[in-house]
Amino acid sequence: MKILVTVKEVAEVEDDFEIDGTSISESSLEYDLNEWDDYAVEAAVQIAEAGDDVEVVAVTIGPERSEETIRMALAKGVDRAVRVWDDAFEDVDLLDVESKTDVLAAVAAEEDPDLVLTGVQAADDSFGATGVSLADELGFEWAAVVNDLELGEDTASVRRELEGGVEELTEVELPAVFTIQTGINEPRYASLRGIRQAQRKEIAATGLGDLGLDASVVESDLRLTEMYEPESESDVTLFEGDAEATAAELATVLREKGVGAE
Repeated sequence: MKILVTVKEVAEVEDDFEIDGTSISESSLEYDLNEWDDYAVEAAVQIAEAGDDVEVVAVTIGPERSEETIRMALAKGVDRAVRVWDDAFEDVDLLDVESKTDVLAAVAAEEDPDLVLTGVQAADDSFGATGVSLADELGFEWAAVVNDLELGEDTASVRRELEGGVEELTEVELPAVFTIQTGINEPRYASLRGIRQAQRKEIAATGLGDLGLDASVVESDLRLTEMYEPESESDVTLFEGDAEATAAELATVLREKGVGAE
């Protein structure tokens, strides 16, 4: 069995940051593996550990810098990785779902997986549609927001979250794409041994041409036109002074707000 896991390096913004046009200054960013993808990686590795002859392959769209993040997935038990990047991506502010789908589908066509796992969404753009879109492109069955997964020979039993706190139990035929929700498992920490082994595992750098694609795949009507820090909608009152004085001020404010009034 082969499991393909889509992973993404996302930027985490520091508390104090500067906006430069339609982007945030690199000095204010730290990069890490997308939280939802971490759970998808753990789900794939657990399946591999419980079965025989299971290969787990991670795929990402990202520059060379992202290899450091992807190696953390390798250190947790992923067997190898494919990193797709091309000059055509350099001038793209925001890669849309259709473009991601086309690229990931091309990789899936090369890898021919039995199961594809993705995170429910990414922490940066929060589209939450790539996994389902990929299933449609591949012609695979799918289930979204999966929080429990058990594999059989030709089917998978999944539990998924629906609106209003409702959960659905269903059987899905393989091959399939599942988008994995946080909480489905407890992602492991990479061990020192795993980190060392990850340095020897393959990350295949792949261009669009290698996948039979060209620069038109990143063309999109989606444009990032503005970025700004939203204004706070709440008021904050800061009380200064000793305990007695601040307690009296707080009591006054609470009375004015009607707290404790009968």
